[in-house]
Amino acid sequence: MDSLRVGLVGFGTVGAGVAEILVNHKQRLAARSGKSIQLVRAAVRNPSKRESPLLQGVALSADGLDVARDPNVDVVLELIGGLEPARQIVRTALENGKHVVTANKALLCEHGEELFAAAKKAGRTIAFEAAVAGGVPIIHVLGQSMAANQITEIQAIINGTSNYILTEMFRNGASYGDAVRRAQEIGYAESDPSMDVQGTDAAQKLGLLTQLAYGTRVTPDRFLVQGIDTLELADLRYADMLGYAVKLVATAKLVAGRLEMHTQPTLVRKDDPLAKVEGANNVISLTGDILGETWFSGMGAGREATASAVVADVIDLAVGRAQLTFGHLDLWGNRPKFELQPAEEIVRRYYLRFNVEDKPHVMADLTDILGRNGISLSSVIQHESPEVEETSPGTTQTVPLVIMTHRTTEGRYRKAAAELDKLTCVRLPRVCLPVAG
Repeated sequence: MDSLRVGLVGFGTVGAGVAEILVNHKQRLAARSGKSIQLVRAAVRNPSKRESPLLQGVALSADGLDVARDPNVDVVLELIGGLEPARQIVRTALENGKHVVTANKALLCEHGEELFAAAKKAGRTIAFEAAVAGGVPIIHVLGQSMAANQITEIQAIINGTSNYILTEMFRNGASYGDAVRRAQEIGYAESDPSMDVQGTDAAQKLGLLTQLAYGTRVTPDRFLVQGIDTLELADLRYADMLGYAVKLVATAKLVAGRLEMHTQPTLVRKDDPLAKVEGANNVISLTGDILGETWFSGMGAGREATASAVVADVIDLAVGRAQLTFGHLDLWGNRPKFELQPAEEIVRRYYLRFNVEDKPHVMADLTDILGRNGISLSSVIQHESPEVEETSPGTTQTVPLVIMTHRTTEGRYRKAAAELDKLTCVRLPRVCLPVAG
């Protein structure tokens, strides 16, 4: 039986999971690939991890470039994350005639043009199923199963950490800070969770899906990206009262021939499948002009989900499927197929929460600004505040005020927001969330 020799760069949570599959399931992988898939080389920085039984008989190094240059390696698995030295390792592997498998969406988002050009020149393939939605095979779906369709809309929950935090807040009444700490304790969130909670991770993944679906390269700095880090438990409860759940939703859709994109905490109706996704699960809805709407869901992160996707790419490389799936994807070579719609022209409804002084004319001031900017109100929630005596002259009690708007544009809201910021009766923080549908 022919062999496929694998070099592993990175032996962290995911790398160890990949090694476990390669070592403990050799017969299964051989039966499904027609080749003996062997882990022959690994780059491991931590000396204590070199004693792992999974690495017995494997040539070890502390430098990933050693793996990338090794003539006895056919496929390099880049699992260290980040931009450098990951970029240099991937480029070196390609220049040395090796295929590459990566789960590094940040690397592809930032340096994809360079790396895919290098792969094309070398006649090799970069496979990256694990870079988006972990174990959910969404890249293969876009590249193969729905290839006859023009995708008209993508709606996705593709950051399991944020979804876990929102679930923990709503189901268990946890504050945002407590929910983040719990996510860190069980391994869903990094010690620095900013990439997840600020929406960057989901936005990078949406960028990759958009390139596959629309042939348009759009980096996160060119569309609306908002995280969950400004939300409070009160926002989730108000949304529930109004018949919605709050989810970090990544959206790309065609509107009048242009591409509307945003990644933001969004109010989703409770009967929508997106609203029912809890914990660290991911879900992706694809709408094709021929097939219609399809749904894909599963664990989007973690050792098992990501390792499963990485090894699936290795099997596909052994069979030749990966070369067909990823090799024909000219992600960066063509001019953008669809123009990006300016954010100011996005049309939707909004959830607005204000902390306002409980005194006469405040509601009139707010509605006057919204009305003059073409924003009409659908509903208002202001709970009765307790009657208290003024403790000192000039002090005023503040109360939350929640407004649901009718459909308007992002541009109109931004103009109104600039005026709202000047109102002394409105205290920070002020929350604005889009409403789906």
